[in-house]
Amino acid sequence: MKTLFLFLSFLPFFALADAPEQWQIGLQDPATPIAHGLVDLHHDIMFFLFIILVFVFWMIGRVLYNFHYTKNPIPEKVIHGTVIEIIWTVTPSLILIVIAVPSFALLYSLDEVVDPALTVKVIGHQWYWTYEYSDYAVSDDQSIIFDSYMIPEEDLELGQLRLLEVDNRVVVPVNTHIRVIITAADVIHSWAVPSLGVKCDAVPGRLNQVPLFIKREGIFYGQCSEICGVNHGFMPIAVEAVSLEDYLSWVTTKLEEL
Repeated sequence: MKTLFLFLSFLPFFALADAPEQWQIGLQDPATPIAHGLVDLHHDIMFFLFIILVFVFWMIGRVLYNFHYTKNPIPEKVIHGTVIEIIWTVTPSLILIVIAVPSFALLYSLDEVVDPALTVKVIGHQWYWTYEYSDYAVSDDQSIIFDSYMIPEEDLELGQLRLLEVDNRVVVPVNTHIRVIITAADVIHSWAVPSLGVKCDAVPGRLNQVPLFIKREGIFYGQCSEICGVNHGFMPIAVEAVSLEDYLSWVTTKLEEL
């Protein structure tokens, strides 16, 4: 009974697959088509890797067994084999082509930005993030803009994640084409959210952009993935995907605060 209670107490953490888990081996659950493509590509490459690994170890074992000095005291004098050289040249080339085709297709899709319904600007600082929704600018100097800091460990509430919770989350609608423009104000940062399949450098003086199309509601956690100073590990990212109705309500509230 005690074991069952312990298992049930950890169920919320097992269900939350949009943040890293203790002893996690696999990838986080994808929430965008890009993330799905990355996970599928990883599985496809691992399939070929497993086959090659088994074949190589089988060959090594076969050679060690059949050409041991007790079984083969007189070494073979094979110097050249045209057929086998063609095989071990053509086969890896075909495998690389099979891997390259979906890889390049996914690579180009990362740069494809469908006509966005929403643009979010992300600015990296030492050591926090600033988010700006310029689509809703009331004037040149008034728009939805806020800073996002990590919540200190002593201020966390029950169930919140250490080093991942922030005071202001990025709120975006689901099933909507979103363009994220990323830059930095001081040093190079990197805006990365694994479940969304996003990892883009924030470079001072340069604007990078990535597309998002989130397919399900939830809170997706990430962290700065470029060493940016002493507090590099303390600038997390939290993206909250909500329904369109909830998003419009959130925007309305933010505009009323201006």
